[in-house]
Amino acid sequence: MLKVGDKAPAFTLLDQDGNKVKLSDYKGRKVLVYFYPKADTPGCTQQACLLRDAAPQIGDTAVLGISPDAPTKQAKFDKKYSIGFPLLADEDHAVAEAYDVWQEKSMYGRKYMGILRSAFLVDEKGKLAEVWYKVSPKDTTGNLLKALA
Repeated sequence: MLKVGDKAPAFTLLDQDGNKVKLSDYKGRKVLVYFYPKADTPGCTQQACLLRDAAPQIGDTAVLGISPDAPTKQAKFDKKYSIGFPLLADEDHAVAEAYDVWQEKSMYGRKYMGILRSAFLVDEKGKLAEVWYKVSPKDTTGNLLKALA
């Protein structure tokens, strides 16, 4: 698992509009990179909307949401809730694996691979300033605001 002080794994992914977004595009500013299991599900919607609503309080800090959903699904999610920040498609979960959030999960006795909801605050130099594995949807924004205070 990644820890504070590690270099954030680099990535280039397509956003909900089909544009390539690189982590390095944000060098010189803080970035919250958060991973969520599936667009337009209750927990993921709560998490994205709370982050959207916190935009005035986080200043120049960028927010990037990543899930295994295709760009078209991300676009519908963005449009439905006016998310307003990049939602990135990690369809082959390579980025999730680099951040160690693609893990075995279990539901109703069935085991499967999926996203461990997690968030990472990347500093201006590309290092991890904060790491939150297994974060709850409602705690993501609070953790970010505390870290930026």
